[in-house]
Amino acid sequence: MKPHYEKVTVLAPARLHMGFIDLSGALGRHFGSIGLALNDINTHLTITPAPSLTVNGPCAKRALKAARQLCQLLKLSENIQIDLSSAIPEHIGLGSGTQMSLAIGAGLSGFYNLGLSVRDIAKLTYRGARSGIGIGVFEQGGLVVDGGRGPDTETPPLLSQMTVPAEWRFILAFDQRGQGLHGEQEVSAFKQLPPFPRSEAERLCYLLLMQALPAVAERNLSLFGEVITELQATVGRHFSPVQGGIFTSPEVAAAMNWLQQQGAVALGQTSWGPTGFCAVDTQELADSLLIALQSRFTSEHLCFKVASARNTGAEVTLV
Repeated sequence: MKPHYEKVTVLAPARLHMGFIDLSGALGRHFGSIGLALNDINTHLTITPAPSLTVNGPCAKRALKAARQLCQLLKLSENIQIDLSSAIPEHIGLGSGTQMSLAIGAGLSGFYNLGLSVRDIAKLTYRGARSGIGIGVFEQGGLVVDGGRGPDTETPPLLSQMTVPAEWRFILAFDQRGQGLHGEQEVSAFKQLPPFPRSEAERLCYLLLMQALPAVAERNLSLFGEVITELQATVGRHFSPVQGGIFTSPEVAAAMNWLQQQGAVALGQTSWGPTGFCAVDTQELADSLLIALQSRFTSEHLCFKVASARNTGAEVTLV
């Protein structure tokens, strides 16, 4: 198959996974989750013709593997070059694997004019095995809630997508020493965990539907943050036997505790971490807290970043 365009560029946003809402599976569906797309951290790649499959830039090994698999599955020519100008850091809870796979799939679909949907690509690349947040933010951005997996689910259905107020800011805390559980480690961890109480799943779903989502619609960060902090604490306690506590990183936990004392809300760990997050309602407050964090928490392993929510999905540009 010949290329349909000379160049395709894809920008895929990082995401915060703010927690699972039903780990009990009592109604026949497992997982379900809430999360949001971020500005400022992304996977950004360009596909152009080349004599053979070549990948340059950060996370090139993962990109090469994804591109080769998709070319073989779809019977596409591998005469392409992929240049990555940025890539979401791997295995720190920001959705690097899903966003890379979807970005390359969307790029190839555009380059060869295949007309594949995001869901088509997710199925081909086995994304959404548990959470559908990464797929949802690639499709639409914003705050998304997915319905988890039932007996006939191909990819977790998107139940809600909401615009996040533009002034809200998210402070991220990174522990650069470690990575969260992933791959076979993640599968093994889920098998080790005890059953999650149905009553807790019911409570979390009630809080999400009748408190957190209305709070976003009414731009009430305090109330939204209260639910996210509670959801994170509940699910974090459940995961603590396999991740060593509510937070994977004690240093990130200490920073989050201090931020909470300064008035930050929506405290948690994205996915298996070790990245922590919290929210404040203005850029000015986020900037002042960032300066204070950097002077107070001086470990060489910790670093911090302020990001806003992204209310649009991935960008695919065809030339």
